[in-house]
Amino acid sequence: MDTSTRTGEGGIAAHERLYRSLRGKIMHGELTPGASLTLRGIGQQFGVSMTPAREAVRRLVAEGALTLSSSGRVATPALSNERIEELAALRALLEPELASRALPRAHIALIDRLQDINHTLAEVVSRHDAVGYIRANLEFHRTLYLRAQAPAMLALTETVWLQLGPTMRALYGRLGRTESPQFHKSIVAALKAGDEPGLRLAVRADVTHGLRLLAG
Repeated sequence: MDTSTRTGEGGIAAHERLYRSLRGKIMHGELTPGASLTLRGIGQQFGVSMTPAREAVRRLVAEGALTLSSSGRVATPALSNERIEELAALRALLEPELASRALPRAHIALIDRLQDINHTLAEVVSRHDAVGYIRANLEFHRTLYLRAQAPAMLALTETVWLQLGPTMRALYGRLGRTESPQFHKSIVAALKAGDEPGLRLAVRADVTHGLRLLAG
């Protein structure tokens, strides 16, 4: 049986497992902007044949997470200032709306979970762990937005995160983080107070502040 259809743990096909692994690496900033990839290298790294590697790359190119040149070169996108501004604007549109929809279901267990994630963020910042920071930061937002019960909107948001992953890695290095994101406390405070306008403002500031510095 070809490795493109062979299933492994959990009955997931090889190309699906590879796609999820690569998608996670890109979204969490494990690959830098403009990093080159080869199908052969991907296959060797993940122990699969060219067929699942090609299928995973095809899907990630379609999502804007990778680029494919006419010569066949695969790379993570090196985003222009204009593209960063565009993606920041998308985050500013989508994420305050998700947070607003989550607010009626923002019970104490959710707030406690968000505060726990903030503590994790403080720990990874102290270790200068860029990938850990991006992973925990996205977990903070995803944990909140799941309460919105708006799966289509969340899927669009995650596609934006995916396209921004390598750039977020570059941004982390540029900002030289020494503390947790300043707006997370404002988000939690707005949730506790049931302050929908304040929540929208805090989320919008959180998701655009750094990106606009990078584009500037």
